[in-house]
Amino acid sequence: EAQLVESGGGTVQAGGSLTLSCAASGFAFDSYTIGWFRQAPGKSLEGISCIGTEEGDTAYVEPVKGRFRISRDNAKNTVYLEMSSLKPEDTALYYCAAATRWGLLVDGYDYWGQGTQVTVTV
Repeated sequence: EAQLVESGGGTVQAGGSLTLSCAASGFAFDSYTIGWFRQAPGKSLEGISCIGTEEGDTAYVEPVKGRFRISRDNAKNTVYLEMSSLKPEDTALYYCAAATRWGLLVDGYDYWGQGTQVTVTV
């Protein structure tokens, strides 16, 4: 069974840092684009970053560009999201997901994790 498990969430003060991990199993991890998404209270799900399969290309949406960094370790079947200079507006439930195509469209992703909560206080 395909599975993605996020970890590393928690509560931090504004300006702090957190690193999220996404551990994958049950599917061909190396063949999938992995994306990070988040959903803030009362808002829709939004894609924030993704990393490709071969060249390791990365993409970020403007609100997190320069502050977040995505990486993957295929030997460990794990993707990471390093977050720094966190802002209260980063507060959300963060999900990782796997897709067979490049992009950050929700409908393009086949497998999803359960999410990990990130809360940034003022």
